Amino acid sequence: MKRCFIALDLPCDVIDEIKSIQGLIKKKNLFNGKFTEPGNLHLTLKFLGEIDEEKVNEVKNKLREIKFNDFEISLGNIGVFSSKYENYFCVVWIEILGKGVRDLRKQIDEKLAGLFEPEKRFMSHITIARIKKVYDRQGFLEYIKKIKVPKIGFKVDKFFLKKSELFETGPVYEDLEGYSAL
Repeated sequence: MKRCFIALDLPCDVIDEIKSIQGLIKKKNLFNGKFTEPGNLHLTLKFLGEIDEEKVNEVKNKLREIKFNDFEISLGNIGVFSSKYENYFCVVWIEILGKGVRDLRKQIDEKLAGLFEPEKRFMSHITIARIKKVYDRQGFLEYIKKIKVPKIGFKVDKFFLKKSELFETGPVYEDLEGYSAL
């Protein structure tokens, strides 16, 4: 069984900008948690979960059928997700702007129909930190709102089927196959 997902990788200048933003947040020491390692920063298009080798091969075959043109996207605002059951924050994210992501994600859902449920809710974002505990809730929110994310644009011409292995030190991702634009 392999824990798999479909994702977009990020160019070096975008990763560098996110590292800079993570550094600003780290300096304030407003929460206990874990920042996403630079090598693990990505945009998840669809999480597949634990699947066997046969299903991995079915997914690869279906993804090879997707036809898409390259497209431009950019970094958007920074924000947080909260737990719907508890009154606490769990993720710090940076939004991704651009219609192409939604179009590609829709094609992925259509091709994988019958193998996986379609996404009910999708927000195009990059997880930059996972939060265990916020020390000052109001101070944290105020600080996050003040961070101005440069609207760095970049071209997407490829997406990937990835495998994730979980270790005590964090996840390790491996590309299983890449799919290029026309």
